[in-house]
Amino acid sequence: MKVFVTGATGFVGSAVVKELISAGYEVLGLARNEVAEKALVLAGAEVHKGDLEDLQRLQEGAKLADGVIHTGFIHDFSRFEAVCEIDRLAIEAIGSSLAGTNKPFIVTSGTLLVNPGILATEDMIPDYNGRNPRLASEKAVDTLAAKDIRVSVVRLSPSVHGEGDHHGFLPMLIDIARKTGLSAYIGDGENRWTGIHRLDAAKLYRLALEQATPGTRFHGVAEESIPLKAIAEAIGEQLGLPVVSIPKNEAAAHFGWFEHFAAVDGPASGRLTSELLNWEPQCSGLLEDLERGIYFK
Repeated sequence: MKVFVTGATGFVGSAVVKELISAGYEVLGLARNEVAEKALVLAGAEVHKGDLEDLQRLQEGAKLADGVIHTGFIHDFSRFEAVCEIDRLAIEAIGSSLAGTNKPFIVTSGTLLVNPGILATEDMIPDYNGRNPRLASEKAVDTLAAKDIRVSVVRLSPSVHGEGDHHGFLPMLIDIARKTGLSAYIGDGENRWTGIHRLDAAKLYRLALEQATPGTRFHGVAEESIPLKAIAEAIGEQLGLPVVSIPKNEAAAHFGWFEHFAAVDGPASGRLTSELLNWEPQCSGLLEDLERGIYFK
């Protein structure tokens, strides 16, 4: 079986490629430049040139494969609404090329979209009237599923952690701490993130591909409730910086655009995912990775 993977050289996607190849799959990876092409060849994958805005190349890649895993996303928060629209169009384009084929199609979303402040479960559908432009990706999935396209969603934790994480939420918090000289949290710091190691996430994608049914949601959650205060304390310990509480009215000045993510309360469960896919996370936890120092080398 050949699987077309977008974002195939990214932090999550490269782990997915390795997991698939180890399990005996052939991989066709999307590559937007020569660096990505070389990385895919080195990993043992076949190269498909293109990017997320080249809808024709996305459709061609999907048609050449027996299944699709979409991990690609343009992580440019300065134009977040625009890149979310690019993601929606990419999902629609890939999905349209799979109509009538029964090929599995796995789309990436996030647990934070579901219902902040309440434990998110896989059977919850986001409020599509919400203001977050990222909601359009899951709405596009529902539209495709209604057409009997075999599309499912993997909702990832806000922190997918592990070796090689240079652009995720943990590195962003660490960078803010280094620049300000403080490892901070907002208020009492009891707002919660979830976490998953990238290798556990990669296995989840493979299992979802193998067992996907239209419209199903899976949660990439190994730890369902990690207080931001505990994360700030672990960062402060590693950097030798004071750990402080920032009042809500001063959070924007300290965290900048990252204030929303530093303040969000987003616990989520992966119990149904574990039961449906017989998936059990095996790798290190978020705080363990911080304490091991892999983010501070």
